[in-house]
Amino acid sequence: MDLTAPVQPSPIKDGTEATFMADVIEASMEMPVIVDFWAPWCGPCKTLGPALEKAVTEAKGKVRLVKIDVDQNQRIAAQMRVQSIPAVFAFVGGQPVDGFMGAQAPAQIKAFVDRLIAMSGGNAGIEQALAAAEEMLEEGAAADAAQTFSAILAEEEGNVAAIAGLARAYLALGDIERAREIVALAPPAKASDPALLAAKAQIDLAEMSAGAGETAELRAAVERNPDDHQARYDLAKAQVGAGDQAGAIETLLELFRRDREWNDGAAKAQLFKIFDSLGPKSEEAQKGRRRLSSMIFA
Repeated sequence: MDLTAPVQPSPIKDGTEATFMADVIEASMEMPVIVDFWAPWCGPCKTLGPALEKAVTEAKGKVRLVKIDVDQNQRIAAQMRVQSIPAVFAFVGGQPVDGFMGAQAPAQIKAFVDRLIAMSGGNAGIEQALAAAEEMLEEGAAADAAQTFSAILAEEEGNVAAIAGLARAYLALGDIERAREIVALAPPAKASDPALLAAKAQIDLAEMSAGAGETAELRAAVERNPDDHQARYDLAKAQVGAGDQAGAIETLLELFRRDREWNDGAAKAQLFKIFDSLGPKSEEAQKGRRRLSSMIFA
């Protein structure tokens, strides 16, 4: 243990009316400050408080938390128009920028903290917020992810990763039209960005797979007549709609093997769209591209 290393101040502290200016207003000039108005008798506060502290601690010095007991600090609570607790306010640059009332789920609290970090500016904060939003999206918290991506865009308009992420979040929420509108906001110079291409491809596939039918019925139709190319193509669309991209790739590769020119090369076109949707780092996409190439040049 290095006894000479400076001791880092805790990101969490109890505040008072006397210290509010220094702890919140002045401190928020350096980094975001969250103010938690609570009271010992408040049941929801006992759940929210520890969750807030955990999220702030995990932010590793990028945000601070000031806890204020409303019973002991009624004047500042009145000035902030706190009518019920728990009440949470966020300050950036000396101004309140966000907040909520009542208990929140851990995922919502994390999204709240990540938005504040993004608002505070700086590439490190933006990158962390992007990573957090992607994690939310993977975990199914699409609404929280959309809020975080939006906060990033408010700080850095034209951020392609955030635009693509926001489009995918709306897609996960079932709003295909809004997702396509978001993608259109990307700067023309970034049109070939892999993240943007992936989002566009996912939107196209979602539209294509809408109402594609049941995979079981279509698979049965293909088994009854292996030369029914339309049924095989529809099966691939249904597989995409069911989230079975690997199955769709197999189905389309088999269709390409049987008749590569069918329907103006529809199998190859859809394969490339699936590969784009998976992104350049996807092993499944790389494997599929190699197999398609081997068929093309055989």
